Amino acid sequence: MNLDDVREILALMREHGISEFEIERDGLKLRLRKDSAGATVASVPVVVAGVQAAALAPALVSPEPVVPAVPVTGNSEVELAVVKSPIVGTFYRSPEPGTSSFVEIGTTVKKGQVLCIIEAMKLMNEIDSEYDGEIVNIYVENGQPVQYGERLFAIRTA
Repeated sequence: MNLDDVREILALMREHGISEFEIERDGLKLRLRKDSAGATVASVPVVVAGVQAAALAPALVSPEPVVPAVPVTGNSEVELAVVKSPIVGTFYRSPEPGTSSFVEIGTTVKKGQVLCIIEAMKLMNEIDSEYDGEIVNIYVENGQPVQYGERLFAIRTA
């Protein structure tokens, strides 16, 4: 199974409104499910020699290239939830210029904790975590514009 196969599966899931999909092929078990907020959660057991689940998991959620942030070893299972932008606007990592960011890579977050602010039409909208877990990737730079549905954070769910 390669990345093109996964992209095709994701496209079929979107096209047919499928909320959960599981396949096992060539010793790799892949499970994809869409949570109630519309984020896709990829679960990849580490069973294939020479393939790191951390390198695959972010790509399973979106076909855009990403830099793996967390190496995985052993026979554990990786669950990544991707927080996407609910609106179009400007992404801010901190409440005010010059103050510390709400979260960094490695920060443990709780459901309901503020992750960032998106400014839209002069309104500051706090984006809260819908998951308990650890921030493993931040996809957007501070002050950058974001589109609806654009990836903001990857969270390793607890």
